[in-house]
Formats: sequence, C-alpha cells, structure tokens
Amino acid sequence: MKIAVIGAGIIGVTTAYELASDGHEVTVLERCGAAAEEASFANAGLVAPGYVTPWAAPGMPTKVLGHLLSHYAPVKVGLPLSGRDMVWMWKWLRACNLDTYLAHRAQLQRLAFYSRERLHHLTSELSLEYERSDGYMVLLRSEHDSKLAQPGLQVLRDAGVMFKEISPVDARKVEPALNPDTSFFGAIHLPDDEVGNCRQFALLLKNKAQRLGVDFQFNTEVKRVACANGASIDVAGESGPRRYDALVMCAGLASAHLLAPLGLKIPLTAVHGYSVSASIREPLNAPRSAVMDERYKVAISRLGQRVRVAGSAELGGTADKMRASSLQTLYKVLQDWFPGAANLSGGVQEWKGARPMMPNGPPMIGASGLAGLWLNLGHGSSGWALSCGSARALADLLGNKQPDLDLTGFGAKRLRK
Repeated sequence: MKIAVIGAGIIGVTTAYELASDGHEVTVLERCGAAAEEASFANAGLVAPGYVTPWAAPGMPTKVLGHLLSHYAPVKVGLPLSGRDMVWMWKWLRACNLDTYLAHRAQLQRLAFYSRERLHHLTSELSLEYERSDGYMVLLRSEHDSKLAQPGLQVLRDAGVMFKEISPVDARKVEPALNPDTSFFGAIHLPDDEVGNCRQFALLLKNKAQRLGVDFQFNTEVKRVACANGASIDVAGESGPRRYDALVMCAGLASAHLLAPLGLKIPLTAVHGYSVSASIREPLNAPRSAVMDERYKVAISRLGQRVRVAGSAELGGTADKMRASSLQTLYKVLQDWFPGAANLSGGVQEWKGARPMMPNGPPMIGASGLAGLWLNLGHGSSGWALSCGSARALADLLGNKQPDLDLTGFGAKRLRK
C-alpha cells in the first residue's frame, strides 16, 4: 500500500519503520526540519512500564488544587487557558473515578510492557547504539512520601514488576553519587527499568527506515486531509492534493486541528514538560542511570556524557514561554541530589515541550472510522515508553493482522461516548 504518515516525532518514526518493514511504500510528512524536534526532543527518557499510569486518577484534582500556590509544585496551571483546555479539563475531571482509572491503567500498562519488548527487539535486531543505561530508582524524602507511594507499589506487584524497597544506605550503593548531605527516608529500586535518549533512537531508526525506502519530507506542512474520495492530503505550496491508499495521523497536537473538519473531535491538549540538559562536570558526582524525586516528580537521568533533569506538568500557557519556577524546581532537585554533577556555567540546554495528552489516559491507536484514515496519537508524557508497541500494533491493524497486544479501549469508538 501507498501510505502517508503525518508527523516525524518518535511515534511517527516508529510507525513509518514498522509499516515499511511490512513492505508498504511509506512517505513521512513533517513540518519541522528534522525528526523528533518537538515533544520527542529532550524528554526525561524513562522507560518504566510500571509507572505508566493515567493522569486521570482518583484524588488527582485535589492534588492539582493543592499545588496551585506552591513555588516548587510538580503540576501547574498556566495562562492563557484556551477553550480546548477548558473542555479537556472537564473531560479529565469526569474521568477521575476509580473504575475508569483502573481500566485505563490496565490498558496503558499492557501497552507499555509490550512496547518495551519491541524497543529491545528493534535495538538488538538493528544494532542501534544510543545513550542508555539500565536501572531506575524512586527517591522518597520522608515517611509520608513512602506512605503515599504504597498504592503505586501494589500496582507494580499486580503487574509483576520487579522492585525492592531499600534503605538510604542501599540506595547509595545503587547510586554512590547521591548527595551525602541530603537525608531521605528510603527508595524504590527497579533494576529492569531503564533510561534512553529518545531523540537519538528516533534519528537512528529514521535512518534504518530510509534504507527500507521510507521517504522523509521535512519542512512540509500539511494543510488539509480528506477521505471523501479516497485518502488525500493538501500540502502548503502545492496546487493539487496528494493521494494515498492510507493516511496515519501521528502529528501530536496538530492532529486535532487537521481532523476536526472531518468530524473527528479529538480531545487533545498540551501538558507542557520541562528539561535541563548539561554536560557532566565530574563523573563521580553524576548518576549512573536514572532517579526520580517522588515529591517533586522530577527525573534525573544520565545520558552518555550529559545529565538531564526533567519534570513538571503544566496545563495551559504557550510552548514558547518558559515558567521560571518550573526551571528553578529542576535546578533545585539536581542540587539536592547530585551537586557538582553538571557543568551549569555554559552550554546548558533548557527545553519546554508540549506533550499531546488525552483527558482519560490511553492514546488512540487504530482505524478512525473514516475510510483510509488511521490514528496513532495522544500518548502524552509517555510517548517514548509507548512508541514502539503502538507502532507495531498500528502496522498490524493496518495490514489486517491480529496484533500481539489486546487493543480494547484504544480505538476511535471512545469519541462517541
């Protein structure tokens, strides 16, 4: 089949590769000048399936309200709030009930574990060498933080995730560079989880996809998609439409804008995240892999010869305006745990990315209900952790094969509820 993939973030690149590996003729259309330039550019890099859970959870609205006046809050609401943001928040509030949360958590974790398997398969099969390291540790500053983490640990047990609750002494054996002057209650160590450079992986896989014949067209803006007389795309600067056998929408937030004229009202909004990346100043003071400060929801990862600090969930606002307090939180957490690890005197990369999130959690994967149009979008802050599994499942569906993953709850039928 002749297939167009719209978007070249981690979701679009993995989708294009899987489709091409099945023998399809694939073209990727991307408005930026390179792959993985937006939400996939500088994320935390965590691949921790047991911690992939819906944002819509019981008690979450109260937590968000409680954070509004805190300077170092992990969740913030920015201005302006658009009409789309307000509609999204209403749908999110409605989804914050126990039954919905449990169902969506199960769906997400099925996908996350399958995706990690696919990530390992691709990495091995294609000999992809990118910045990565094994192991993940959640740091608990107080006994109260430990008590708050207990429901999540039961989730890990139910999912069969290997973990161990450890003391500060044992935590320092896992990560010897932890600041000796920062006291804490304990930690949760997950040896099978990992951290990896999402953008590096995307660029390497793009190269492999090109060798399979995928045509990546950058600086190419899609203005309109249509399905009435076969799948077609209008591209900025071109006089007539391009026609394909199938279209796959992987364009992040832009997907909602492109799909709305077709009657598909996708409740996507941006939940912005921040990161700071800097070269390692002293390797002995840097993390070996990745840790998460549970209180501030900030991850500190080692990516090759750099340290990346990532966190914050900001609803509203704009992608081009950074909130000073969100960046200050990242620097504070880095100083608390790994002072002296990073060279912060120059060459520091501060980044803010708009993560396209559905209000109830799971992304949309599969047929749109319109002839020739397929969806792979709405992965939120877990795009890297869910990408490889989502792509393989979408390629199977499009090829009329039974996916290895149960995709109940990921389809477009959700839009009609």
